Amino acid sequence: MFRLSRFMEALRHAGPVPPPRRPAGPVVIWNLVRRCNLNCKHCYSTSADTEFKGELSTAEALDVLGQLKAARVPALILSGGEPLLRPDLYEVAARARALGLHLSLSSNGTLLDASHAERLAATGFDYVGVSLDGLQATHDRFRRSPAAFERALAGLRAARDAGLRVGVRMTLTEANAAELPALVGLTEAEGIDKFYLSHFNYAGRGRSHQSDDARHAGTRAALDWLFDHVWARTQRGHAGDFVTGNNDADGVYLLHWIARRHPARLADMRQRLLNWGGNATGVGVANIDNLGNVHPDTMWWQVTLGNVRERPFGDIWADRSHPLMAGLAASPRPLQGRCARCAHRAICNGNTRVRAWAVSGDPWAEDPGCYLRDDEIAASPDAEALV
Repeated sequence: MFRLSRFMEALRHAGPVPPPRRPAGPVVIWNLVRRCNLNCKHCYSTSADTEFKGELSTAEALDVLGQLKAARVPALILSGGEPLLRPDLYEVAARARALGLHLSLSSNGTLLDASHAERLAATGFDYVGVSLDGLQATHDRFRRSPAAFERALAGLRAARDAGLRVGVRMTLTEANAAELPALVGLTEAEGIDKFYLSHFNYAGRGRSHQSDDARHAGTRAALDWLFDHVWARTQRGHAGDFVTGNNDADGVYLLHWIARRHPARLADMRQRLLNWGGNATGVGVANIDNLGNVHPDTMWWQVTLGNVRERPFGDIWADRSHPLMAGLAASPRPLQGRCARCAHRAICNGNTRVRAWAVSGDPWAEDPGCYLRDDEIAASPDAEALV
């Protein structure tokens, strides 16, 4: 996850460069249930409104939480499917909070009424994120459900009014990229400070919609607008909380943005980006699916590292015998193609490997989602700080 607002605040205020991030354990995204009341075009878990057999029982889920605590997991994101459909959600969440885990919920928002919002707040959720994939017509088309937008927006409002910290997530594709400014404007008008722009990833049902990925020019235009917007907010004294995900080239693209606008700050901002370190799949981010299988992250369900019913999560995660996990933990990673030639790979850490695998069958091939030009990935002869 690329915390754009923090970098913009550092650009404005300077101050000491924070050390490299070295988390004690990974952030875990847990698909607690696979059932969902929607049937979205780009669903990575290929969820549907049906019962999926073999899911972890309540007792097993509570045991997993103990495993996560022992593995020094700092934060847990409960996802799905639609997690509000899991009958024991609040029992599991209460136990997670009692263990001291930072707790978030990822929801489609359509079931998030005032009653749920109050229970989420009482349970101690730190954050609730709801996906909006554009304005009403676009969102309803993505979600394959009329009124999905209205219901999700009502859910956001209910959570906000209950005192929860809430945010909007948008998955960027060619079909909705033009609506980014309007959706950010709507989010801000609702008094919601967090906005998460997720680049499209080829996983689950989304693999059949690779052609819907935002073309590189459209991606660049969206990021240009977002950088300028967040910088303008920062100059007004309130950057908000804007983050991007699933395309760590965003960090390198920001470096070039800084080089054009604030060249005197290039060196220290480059060091901040290096210390951020880019893609954390298999190291700082982990996934547990609804059956208890552990994956390098939520987009890598094709690779199972073990199952928490059979082996503690911490033991599974520490085992680097799988070649993918060994490569993800390597520094540098065994990248190929443009990614191997990139002068800034230490910033993005090879970007999103699952996209490379989805297109080429090789997890170390160049990431087809990298929107940087060849001259932008090369060392700049007239700016040694970029080398």
